[in-house]
Amino acid sequence: MSSRPHTRIFLIRHGATPLSAEDRFAGSTNVPLSDEGREQVRRLALRLSREKIAAVYASNMGRTEETARILAAPHGLPVQTDSGLREISHGHWEEMTRIEVEKQFPEEAAAWESDPYTFAPTGGESGLDVTARALPTLIRIVREFAGGNVIVVSHKATIRLLLSSLLGFDPRRYRDNLDQSPAALNIVDFKDPSHESLTLFNDTSHYSEAGLAIPEVPRARLSPWWNAAPPPVRDKHGG
Repeated sequence: MSSRPHTRIFLIRHGATPLSAEDRFAGSTNVPLSDEGREQVRRLALRLSREKIAAVYASNMGRTEETARILAAPHGLPVQTDSGLREISHGHWEEMTRIEVEKQFPEEAAAWESDPYTFAPTGGESGLDVTARALPTLIRIVREFAGGNVIVVSHKATIRLLLSSLLGFDPRRYRDNLDQSPAALNIVDFKDPSHESLTLFNDTSHYSEAGLAIPEVPRARLSPWWNAAPPPVRDKHGG
């Protein structure tokens, strides 16, 4: 029995913005890409231009929609937006620098540094809140485009939380253990909606003119469940 084709998700952080350059909290703040960010994304679009893409998704924020439009252009595809992919909201910290937050809200800052997964600043979201909306959104996309390649443009914290959940990392440490550069490319290959492999992580080789080739779907290097044929699908009557 042959296995189903893998579903490949090109999970991409948006390009640089003026606020990311200033290291300000800008989760729910709608900011555009900077010129540097647009150039980062154009180079990534060239890198992905030869891939067969079935769909392009983005969070409903200006910086992600702009990133997705640049990436979608070589493929002639529309950008579909989904609010489940948006960035974590930092509440009343929005547009403040880290130093400003530590001075004005020292207790909140300390609690967030200790456990950003369950703690949220006033008016904001916890990492758990983000995972609860972003993970079902991603799995729905995987189900809808089974066997295809999909570009999904999201944000730094959201991507790190998604990868923590998919790979079984301690989500309380997502800020310590995982990073995402502007316009970073991650590739997650799904055997099915419950089994996945991280094939590429936080890759920015397209920043250079040469860039690097897209890696193949991993096969023999992984554990047996990845290469095994899927069990037969049975209907509710056992047939």
